[in-house]
Amino acid sequence: MVYRRPVRLWCGALATGLLLAGCSGGATPGAAGSKGATTSSGARSSPTPTPSATGLDFAADPARTPKTSSAAERLARAVAAVPVNWGPGYVKRTPYESDPGAWPVLDANCVWERKALPATVLATLTRYSELPAEGGKGPIRVAAVVTVHRTVNDADWEMAETLEEALRCPGQQLRQGERITELASQASDFGVLGNLAAEDMLTESGKYYSDELGGPYFYYWIQSRLGPVTVATVGKGSKGRSEDEVSAALLQGTGSMIGRAKSELEATK
Repeated sequence: MVYRRPVRLWCGALATGLLLAGCSGGATPGAAGSKGATTSSGARSSPTPTPSATGLDFAADPARTPKTSSAAERLARAVAAVPVNWGPGYVKRTPYESDPGAWPVLDANCVWERKALPATVLATLTRYSELPAEGGKGPIRVAAVVTVHRTVNDADWEMAETLEEALRCPGQQLRQGERITELASQASDFGVLGNLAAEDMLTESGKYYSDELGGPYFYYWIQSRLGPVTVATVGKGSKGRSEDEVSAALLQGTGSMIGRAKSELEATK
């Protein structure tokens, strides 16, 4: 099961145009969808939009936006990252895909569990991959999540709720034998803090502990919104794996998914 949300904003750029800059701590409820950026400390930052970023060159075509669960699942499968999208050497994990009819929910005790989709979500899909352990280094485990909402407003709420979860639960149990602590997050609109790829974007980070792999290791989450669709990537480090290795894989996976989401949703030019 993937668990949405956690990390330090990592600076980097992709050929796809994905750019995250302004590496600084923390994220906040309500930051996604706002005209600025906030942090998990609750303080509003003073963003400096990129001068050339006058608007995202994207608009979802209503005719291509899924209206049914089957259409939403098809889009999610077309967009979700596969092993090659993360970088050289990545392979499928087992299980490889989640049930598109269920999604993760953080309960009152800060434990993640899977439940039936809410009425606002048409479909969600998670794919799991990894860079296997070798040469004395442990694996890098990654996951790609695509969620198709009924409306843009519903997708906005998911972005805001993601930030609220880090505030409510700075420590979370992902599944049996896995947990994260010291979560910090940050969100920005297009043109703020170097977000030149999506209408909204957020990152979360924390420390990852595993009964199998030990810890603490780097844990990173990137989530972006384009119209009613959110795409997210999560990465878990292990022995001998640097933060940069994990971050680079997530930036590459995120860029590939944003590109495919735009292709699926935009009007044919």
